[in-house]
Order: sequence, then C-alpha cells, then structure tokens
Amino acid sequence: MNDSQYNLIADDLLLAVEEAIEDCGYDIDYEGAGGLLTLTFKNGSKIILNKQAPLHEVWVATKFNGHHFAYQDNQWRDKRAGDEFWQFLSAAVSKQADTDITLSE
Repeated sequence: MNDSQYNLIADDLLLAVEEAIEDCGYDIDYEGAGGLLTLTFKNGSKIILNKQAPLHEVWVATKFNGHHFAYQDNQWRDKRAGDEFWQFLSAAVSKQADTDITLSE
C-alpha cells in the first residue's frame, strides 16, 4: 500500500468511527482534527485514535492500554492480539462507558 492509499483508508476509518459514535445512542463526545480523533466519555475518560502515516497504522489509546492497527486483508487488525478493529473498539468503548455499546462500520 502506498501513502495515498493508506491516507484514504485511514481517513475513511476515522470518519466511520465518528458516524458510529453519532449513531450508537450513547452520549460520547468526539473531536477530530488532522488525523486525530478523541472520544470523551461522561466520566472524563478518553479514547484517542491517531493516524501513524509513516508506519501505515492507526493507533488507539484507551484508559487501559494502547493498540496498533494495520490494514491487512481488507480490515484493520491489532498487530499484537490480532483483534478486528470494530470488535476491539466496541469492547473498549463499552468498558469506558460502563454500558454495552456495539459499533460498526
């Protein structure tokens, strides 16, 4: 994948996360700018998604840990655990919001 392809795919992912947060039915604030998307929960905790263009990755920092996602086989996967992005993000958002939330593309 070249840099242009990465930027298109990563930007689409961040936009899809914004839309999923908007549609999830739970009050989560979000702010996106310059390849960085911050989700802020009622309890003040945050999840930060960040494009890492030189590595062609998307990094996700939660209250509990950080994960690096790489695009492979048409999906974003955690480089460490192999988790699929949307399953991971749903679990992380649910944990920080202290309620069941399912996010999808």
